[in-house]
Amino acid sequence: MPPTFVLARDHLQRAATILQGADQRSQQLRHIIERTIGLMDDYRPEPSPAADNVVELNDYRHLRQ
Repeated sequence: MPPTFVLARDHLQRAATILQGADQRSQQLRHIIERTIGLMDDYRPEPSPAADNVVELNDYRHLRQ
């Protein structure tokens, strides 16, 4: 996970801790924050394509037509 995600998750966890109110608005905000943290934890970066000199002809076939 990128360092900025770790920092952002830490801040969101602190915010969720601060929102301990029993009113509905605080509960909704806490739920949104906790769901955002969950989405950040589920984030899996796509593998970057290998840097090589191989060209896939099918990627350019539509340009010939």
